[in-house]
Amino acid sequence: MQSQQHYAIIGAGPMGLCTARQLKQYGIAFTGFELHSDVGGLWDIDNPHSTMYHTAHLISSKHMTEFSAFPMRAGVATFPRHDELCAYFKDYAKAFDLYGHYEFSTKVIHCEPNDQGWAITTEKNGVQQTRQFKGLLIANGTLHKPNTVALPGKFDGELIHSSHYKSPEQFKGKRVLIQGCGNSACDIAIDAVHFAKNIDMSVRRGYYFLPKFIMGKPSDTLGGAIKLPRRLKQIIDAFLIRMIMGKPSQYGLPDPDYRMYESHPVINSLILHHLGHGDIYPRKDIVRVEGKTVTFADGESREYDMILQATGYQLDYPFIARDELNWQGMAPSLYLNVFHPEHKNLFMMGMVEATGLGWQGRDEQAEMVALYIAQQQHGSNSAKALAQTVQEKAGQRADGGYAYLELERMAYYVDKTTYRNAVIAHTNALKADWPEHQLPKQDAHASLAGQH
Repeated sequence: MQSQQHYAIIGAGPMGLCTARQLKQYGIAFTGFELHSDVGGLWDIDNPHSTMYHTAHLISSKHMTEFSAFPMRAGVATFPRHDELCAYFKDYAKAFDLYGHYEFSTKVIHCEPNDQGWAITTEKNGVQQTRQFKGLLIANGTLHKPNTVALPGKFDGELIHSSHYKSPEQFKGKRVLIQGCGNSACDIAIDAVHFAKNIDMSVRRGYYFLPKFIMGKPSDTLGGAIKLPRRLKQIIDAFLIRMIMGKPSQYGLPDPDYRMYESHPVINSLILHHLGHGDIYPRKDIVRVEGKTVTFADGESREYDMILQATGYQLDYPFIARDELNWQGMAPSLYLNVFHPEHKNLFMMGMVEATGLGWQGRDEQAEMVALYIAQQQHGSNSAKALAQTVQEKAGQRADGGYAYLELERMAYYVDKTTYRNAVIAHTNALKADWPEHQLPKQDAHASLAGQH
């Protein structure tokens, strides 16, 4: 194998796998590197680097999340459990013959740009080697490095981040405080209800809460038939959700002081139920910790045996210098969250969040990049045009006019419609400059969908 003619993919989670499939479709030689011994990324709970927990389910419905070229089988639940998703990704890798393109149990140590592309140093079984690659596609995920928050004082009990939570058995008989109220915090709090002696939640800001089902259908599949102006959609959707779920303040939580869709919503049908039944007690922000006593912003205090911080994650790419990623503020500043303004052979894959984008939206991103690489190799005008656009628009955000909150989670958030429209437009332009007979046909293995 002449690796200097290959592109390197880091990661074999859903983003890495669909990137590999698209590169393969367009005849681009590549080698994938995966730290774990199998595919699936964080969805493989046996992966020692996974942040998954035993009761975790997908928070978006399967039909809004799956790859269109490989739908989940009919027997999979509407909101699948983590092990069903892990099996799905393994089946995906087998169906599209991706396993042979990966080097597993391999850690990427360092990536350095040079005149030939990228020098990439890896380590396997204690042995390091450096190889030359033509380009680099980073797809190692966004939910690995815990965003730990310093407590105002010293806690003498058990302090963990949600990334180290695996089973509700960890709560058995304990007085538990969960810090945070995002999707993971709410899921874990519901687990704790059945095991903890008591469970409180410290909530600093307001959230919009959406049910998983409305009239028996997944809530993320409803609406969208009529395209509304952004501001009108925010008003109408917020009103409808308030009619269905009530206001958070009715359950003891702060109401959001921002408009709907300006932060990621909590999709959970049970958290407000348990708050309303007193199974979970809402608390204000933490202002002081002494021993096992926690004091909150309203002056109330309580003792706890455990504090679980569900405070999210930070972007983390330890194998490459931040300067090489055009890092600004809390995230790299790239065109469409993918293209670097200087490195034409560096692509950030999957560093994107949007309500309803799903893995199919990320697969569309991967096809755009694969086509761009293929067109670069042909020296086509469409590749030159996209490179010019990257130069002119690097750092511009596909936010659709939404004023997203300045949070780690929202630093790479986009508006789904705005983002997908831009990706599809670039893909179509690249395809128009490509011989039609050389465009990949529908995947031969797509017919296996529903049988895997």
